[in-house]
Amino acid sequence: MAKTLSFGIVHMGVAFGVGYAMTGSVAVGGALALVEPLVNTVAYFFHEKLWDRIGGAGQATTLAHASK
Repeated sequence: MAKTLSFGIVHMGVAFGVGYAMTGSVAVGGALALVEPLVNTVAYFFHEKLWDRIGGAGQATTLAHASK
């Protein structure tokens, strides 16, 4: 759990830093730090649903076993 929280903080920091560096605005950096990780989380959810539907998870497992 600590690693997950740590990554969340890093993710938000990077989003803030990129937004601030590109615009010079603390408000824009702050908005990006809040919105981007949320949107990315939702996108990841749908990515996983699609991955499962097309059988990508099975392919990854097959490739892992084939490389041993």
